[in-house]
Amino acid sequence: MSGPERITLAMTGASGAQYGLRLLDCLVREDREVHFLISKAAQLVMATETDVNLPAKPQAMQAFLTEYTGATDGQIRVYGKEDWMAPVASGSGAPSAMVVVPCSTGTLSAIATGACNNLIERAADVALKERRQLIVVPREAPYSSIHLEHMLKLSNLGVTILPASPGFYHQPQTVDDLVDFIVARILNCLNIPQDMLPRWGEHHLNSGDE
Repeated sequence: MSGPERITLAMTGASGAQYGLRLLDCLVREDREVHFLISKAAQLVMATETDVNLPAKPQAMQAFLTEYTGATDGQIRVYGKEDWMAPVASGSGAPSAMVVVPCSTGTLSAIATGACNNLIERAADVALKERRQLIVVPREAPYSSIHLEHMLKLSNLGVTILPASPGFYHQPQTVDDLVDFIVARILNCLNIPQDMLPRWGEHHLNSGDE
């Protein structure tokens, strides 16, 4: 199996709930264990942007997402925002990779400044201090100088900044195609197999080259 076997997936209150849900589905299909974190703002955004209404309590949410994705029992583990005993809160128990998608600029700021006011921020702080893989997917327009400074600071610390800016060279036909573009890029960064988007050079983009 290539890529990490255990991954922390956090969703925060930026637009783009579809990215997080699609990534969760892909990780489940690739037999990864997912430690799932979501903010209240992200739940509101999800209810606005999709037809998915998550239960409020972690245990009920875990059961819902397990059925929703077809995951095996225990493959998805959901933790509340103040569950400080969760594995993701400690360097000795956290997965080797974490993705924040979508990542609000508020969460971006908290991660860049070392705030640990909730479990999402603490999990990211653990990833940083343990030098583990951290990918953040901001979705904002335009970016202020403050946002850009925070991105640069995190990039200098080894964080992958992957804005939710889908490309069009694969000639997308649907919104799902645009979502898949970003999710495929995340999976590539994690070194997890994906068949949603060919890597550049794997096929002729211009039929005239044939």
